[in-house]
Amino acid sequence: MIRKLQGTVVSNKMDKTVVVAVQRLVEHPLYRKKYTVTTKFKAHDEDNRCQIGDLVEITETRPISRDKRWIVEAPAETPKPKRAVKAKAPEAEEAA
Repeated sequence: MIRKLQGTVVSNKMDKTVVVAVQRLVEHPLYRKKYTVTTKFKAHDEDNRCQIGDLVEITETRPISRDKRWIVEAPAETPKPKRAVKAKAPEAEEAA
C-alpha cells in the first residue's frame, strides 16, 4: 500500500529537494490530551516548482538518496498573499 501525506513546504534551498512538514494529531495514552506532532520529510521535486508555504501531497517511493524516500506528486495549493487592510482614519466632522 502506497502512503500519501499532505504537508507544507518549509525549505526549498536544496536542488530538486524540498522539506515538507506534516502535522498529525496524537492523543496521550494516559491523560487523553490531544496534541500535534510535526514530522519533517525530504521529498524529491524534479522541476524545483515548490515554494516555501505551498501545501503539497507527497507519496512514498523507493529510496532516492540517503534521506529521500518521498516524491512530490502535485502542489495541492499555493497560499494567496495576505493583503494588509488599512484602517480608515476618523474624519473630523465639521459643525457649522
